[in-house]
Amino acid sequence: MTNLLSALCGDDEIEALLGDARQVAAMLAFERALAEASADCSWIGEDAAAAVGAAIDGFEPDWADLYAGMARDGVVVPALVKQLRARVAEPHGGALHRGATSQDAIDTAMMVQIAGIFDVYERRLNAVLDALDGLTRTHGHAQLMAHTRMQMALPTNWGAKLSSWGEPLGRHLRALSGLRGSLLVVQLGGPVGDGGSFEGHAEAIRAGVAQRLGLGIATPWQTQRDPIVALGALLAQISGSLGKIGVDIALLAQNEIGAVRLEGGGGSSAMAHKSNPVNAEVLVALARYNAGLSGVLAQAQIHEYERSGAAWTLEWLTLPQMLIACGASLRIGQTLLSQLRIG
Repeated sequence: MTNLLSALCGDDEIEALLGDARQVAAMLAFERALAEASADCSWIGEDAAAAVGAAIDGFEPDWADLYAGMARDGVVVPALVKQLRARVAEPHGGALHRGATSQDAIDTAMMVQIAGIFDVYERRLNAVLDALDGLTRTHGHAQLMAHTRMQMALPTNWGAKLSSWGEPLGRHLRALSGLRGSLLVVQLGGPVGDGGSFEGHAEAIRAGVAQRLGLGIATPWQTQRDPIVALGALLAQISGSLGKIGVDIALLAQNEIGAVRLEGGGGSSAMAHKSNPVNAEVLVALARYNAGLSGVLAQAQIHEYERSGAAWTLEWLTLPQMLIACGASLRIGQTLLSQLRIG
């Protein structure tokens, strides 16, 4: 996304949480938790776990090498582990990343990142719902002409309209809370996802990693991507519900309807009298964008055998864009409601 387009429909806060630095930091947190949990069950020594932790402390990656490794290997973890292992005091280099595979580090790091994004979403959803509650208290009894199939229907009131906007968002907020338990879980299965590389310690290490990272415990899910697809569906629903608000406001703000006006609407280069419903329009665009991407993300559920490089890459291309678009929808929705003037 260009800087100009990002100014219109991007989200700096979500993009930062998804950025390369945050991803690598989450992977390092995984490697530290893995070593400490492995020491807890005596699979590696306490001194080895301490050596891994010391190597991680103050670690600054060679980004050029990581980018080259990503292009070469299709994943960043081999280059990252190689850089980090060079810092681990001997004879403890083998304790780093022991039993794990790239997918364990990447998927677990992704859950750590998404947990932070969920915090932002919940805060913004609550802000949008609070704004709708405020409008209901002030204007709920005001009359409004309802429209069905784009034609005038019967009189209603603003309370009914605002309720139709808010109730889906309340459901999405509850669904988001529910996803914390089913989605935000550790991935630890080793090279083929059966935990065999941990030599009988997989369950104990998995529990220890999850506890340290604030994630739930789950059996290996490296080719079971239905929770990711479910997340994508929820992101599309959140953006879609905000898009519904956007399209209603854009229509109600038409000069010939005049049921609302927008403070600080967008200007025109040729028609000085215009106040364009820019934020309402962007909400509609983001809703349609995420609806399309949710179908693409669903195709990333199809993994060949025990890992698919193609499906995994497709997920990486799609999910971050959906997370950013959903965050932008929530941010812009707050702004649009603050601009709304009824009557």
